[in-house]
This record gives sequence, structure tokens and C-alpha cells, in this order.
Amino acid sequence: MQFIVLSLDKNLFVGKGIVYMLIAAFAFAGMNLLAKYLNSFHPLQVVFFRAFGTFVFIFPYMIYKKVPVIGTHIFWLSSRGLLSFVSLALFFIVIQRIPLGSTVALRYTAPIFSVILAYFFLKEKVKIWQWFSLLLSIAGAFVMKGVDYRIDTLSFILIMGSSLLVGGVFTIIRYLGSREHFLTIINYFMVFSILGSLFFIHRWRMPIGQEWIWVCSIGVLGLIGQVFLTRSFQLAETNIVAPIKYMELVYALLFGFFLFDEQYGFWPLMGMTLVVLGMLLNVWVKRKG
Repeated sequence: MQFIVLSLDKNLFVGKGIVYMLIAAFAFAGMNLLAKYLNSFHPLQVVFFRAFGTFVFIFPYMIYKKVPVIGTHIFWLSSRGLLSFVSLALFFIVIQRIPLGSTVALRYTAPIFSVILAYFFLKEKVKIWQWFSLLLSIAGAFVMKGVDYRIDTLSFILIMGSSLLVGGVFTIIRYLGSREHFLTIINYFMVFSILGSLFFIHRWRMPIGQEWIWVCSIGVLGLIGQVFLTRSFQLAETNIVAPIKYMELVYALLFGFFLFDEQYGFWPLMGMTLVVLGMLLNVWVKRKG
């Protein structure tokens, strides 16, 4: 009887974890949609909206709950903050240049760089099939670049650079592990993004009318995405919920099609499929241990 209860409790947690990941993916997709919609604003101003909209909720909560603001591993926390800011800036620059779905798909190559960096810096073991999955995703990225004329060379370089930096961020977060509170880590990201974006304030303009709703919403959606993403990983195993994060790409394709008239032929979609299959294979191989 006790076994049945524990099994039901576990299934309940897994179910909640899956729902939370779907919500997180939708929130991040909405955030990306707004980043593209706000293309009349400088990309770094959009970064500011994204970061500040999250910071105003997180920071007071940290003070109230007495979560460390500075932390103890200042160098690595600062490195995480800087890499995240630059990565987000590059992502928002590219999202205003090429189709929404293509941008999201290409940034999904980030786990490739995470595995490689963890192999060299954290001495994590990488299996043969993991290397194959990484090559599969890289091939998918180059298929997308080669067949879709809308993806110019500069945008491709910038989005792959963004993915590389995200891989670095994943590696740093894995290194920090439980050494720092997760809100402390997130807060460094927000602070560095706010301060970094202010260097471009001379390129900014004041939002008008309904634009205030959208610029405020982008930060709120980012916060919702991060909260539900974190809760999802806390409730269910990574190998179960991580693949669901790729629903963000499905949302992006739908948003792009219905709102921006973005259409894709067979080969661009095949490239996206290879990227996602490579990442899913990587998750499956790690699950097998």
C-alpha cells in the first residue's frame, strides 16, 4: 500500500513537472515573440526590458527571504552574468534579423558547446553516441544556413556565438551547483544585463501607448519562464522534462507563421529536425548512464 502511495506521489510530481515545463516553454516563446515584435527598439533596449522586468520581482523577494545578493563565488557568478548578458544581446539582435523559428532552432545548439566545455573544464565523460548526437545537431545547423537564404552569414555567426556563450553559462552553473542559491545566480544575470544595456542608452527611445504593455510583458514572461523551468526540474527528472523544452520551437514556428508570415520549405525544417534530434539523442544517452 505504501509503495502504491509513493508511486502515485511520484507520478503526480512528474505530471506537474511536465505541465510546468510546457508553461515555461510557452512563456519563453512569448518572450521571444515580443523581442521580435519590438523590432523598432534597439536590441539592447529590449535586453533592458527583459532584465529589468524580472529584476524588480526577484530582488525584493531575495531581500525578503534573505537570499545572498552577492554570493561567495563572485568571479564565477560575474562570469555567468557577463556571458548571459552577451548571449542574450546576440540572440535579440539576430531575432530581429531572421525568422523567429530559425533563431530559436539555431540557439538550441547550445548543449553541444555545453558538453564540449564540460568535457575540457569539468572533466565530464562524454560517450561516443553523445559525440554523434552533437555532430547531428551541428549538421542540422549548417543545413539550415545552407538552404535558407534568409539566414545571412553575420546572423548565423552571431547566433552560434550566442549558443557558445549559453554553453559556457550551463557549464558555470553546473560548476556552481549547490554552492550558490539559484536566485543569486539568476540575479547576476539580470544585473549584468541591466548595466550592460545601459551603455547603449543613446540609441533608445521612449515607448508609446500600448508599447508599454509589451515592454513590461517581456520581463514578466521571462520571469514566469524561469520560475516554471526551475520548478519543473525540481519535480521531475531532467531526462523526462528537458525534451519538452523543445516545445518552445513549435510555439515559435506557429507564432512566426501566423503573426509574421514566416514559411519554411522541406530542407529548412529538416535542418531544424536534425538539431532537435541531436539534442534529444544526447539527453537519451545521458539517461542511459
